[in-house]
Amino acid sequence: MRIAIAAIGRMKAGPERELVARYLDRAIGGGKPLALTGFDVIELPESRASSSASRKADEAKALRAALPEGIIVALDERGKSLGSEAFSALIGRWRDDGRPAASFIIGGADGLDPAFVAAADMTLSFSPLTWPHQMVRIMLAEQLYRTTTILSGHPYHRGD
Repeated sequence: MRIAIAAIGRMKAGPERELVARYLDRAIGGGKPLALTGFDVIELPESRASSSASRKADEAKALRAALPEGIIVALDERGKSLGSEAFSALIGRWRDDGRPAASFIIGGADGLDPAFVAAADMTLSFSPLTWPHQMVRIMLAEQLYRTTTILSGHPYHRGD
């Protein structure tokens, strides 16, 4: 199963981008024996529309066109909160069910279009707090790496 992170906006070169790359490189290595592949980052430009609603609608259209067929997970502070073990079990179940891909979506500065979120297979929250998009990418990349370690029994994750 391919894993993708799709985000509105580009991450500038620097320590945040390097940290995302480091975790995704680790996930690639750990994911291969687990039939988890890709760990791609799809970056789409922010819309230049004049209103927030129009920007979100434009960005949702671009996201729909760029995503592989499969599970769509919208990241939103109003979504479901999962622990690392439940998150990894969910990804493992999707893989075992033969899902071709799972894409994790990070919206732009205005957030995600409500219709896009409603149509997603799942809405996931890392916290009710609002996080900068760079931090969300880092946290998501780390959790994807952590997923590979949990599914393989590697000691990186020291949960109870």
